[in-house]
Amino acid sequence: MKIEGKRALWREYQKAIADDHYFYVRSCVRQTFFPGAEKAFIEIMKNRLGKDLYEEPIHTTCTGIAYHSDIVPLETTMTVVARQFALMTENGYENLAVSCVTSFGVYSEVLETWHHFPETEEKTREMLWKATRREFKKPANVAHASDILYKFRDQIAAQAVYPLINRHTGQPLRVVEHIGCHYAKMFPHKGVGGAEYPYVLVGMIESWGGEVVDYPERRHCCGFGFRQYLIQANRGYTFSNTKKKFDSMAPYKPDMIITNCPGCPMFLDRGQYAIAELEGITYGENGYGIPVFTFEEVAGLVLGFDPWDLGLQFHQVAVEPLLDKMGIPYDPAMKYAGSGGKFIGSPELPEVLKC
Repeated sequence: MKIEGKRALWREYQKAIADDHYFYVRSCVRQTFFPGAEKAFIEIMKNRLGKDLYEEPIHTTCTGIAYHSDIVPLETTMTVVARQFALMTENGYENLAVSCVTSFGVYSEVLETWHHFPETEEKTREMLWKATRREFKKPANVAHASDILYKFRDQIAAQAVYPLINRHTGQPLRVVEHIGCHYAKMFPHKGVGGAEYPYVLVGMIESWGGEVVDYPERRHCCGFGFRQYLIQANRGYTFSNTKKKFDSMAPYKPDMIITNCPGCPMFLDRGQYAIAELEGITYGENGYGIPVFTFEEVAGLVLGFDPWDLGLQFHQVAVEPLLDKMGIPYDPAMKYAGSGGKFIGSPELPEVLKC
């Protein structure tokens, strides 16, 4: 195929991402698993990129996990989403910036439902008015937070303090990118690159100096899947999926993993602990595992944020080997320091996985 033909085809896989003035909706799960990620995103957007990003204190969960677990009905979810849109409208914004890929999928599903079945939108407006006396405008643009950092990846690269380069060898770090299923698989045209060629994380990795690792199970689910993990008896299925991914990527010797989903980094990070305890297997170098990061955390490291301010001490897999490769300074004594620098105690170490 001629190069222009390829470019024309690739343009079909792009999406519109607003330049500024974002109404930011957080993730209920992300604040629990890796609380520094969203803080880093806000810091980068406001103070490193100079963007207008507003967060409404009274916004709520989108109901995503409960909805996908058949606990909350679609009608209720649509009304909750409508309230989020109402808060955005009341504050004078029209560009929705979404932290969670499950929320991103929920917002996309609701808007698609309203588009194809206008009567459901009217019913939702009626229920929202009865419940809250609020009205809303639909967003002009919906972007996942990874879309936004992807859009500004070159501006971040221009400010890079620690690019994705192994300082000992001078070679690019080998990076596995993992895309959350609800980002591109539900509505492929809503994600950069669609379901076949998702480029949102690849673009960041390449712009920041890293090398993307391709491997057979690159698009395999992390194993979360809501239904199987929420039911304790089904959790073996989750970890069998997680193990399948690691068994597939291990021969390619990645230095790190970057994700854009709240649940995926938790399962890829802490799943390594579970697999090590259950099977005695570790991945990565010297028994330390393969460190897993959210895209906000990686952006923060590239920009020179303190690793402990990013919350990397919440990770199960040790991050220090990766920090050493990147040449990022850190104070081991401050890893488990609380307010005022007071030591708050360290967690119990696993028996197999090194930390």
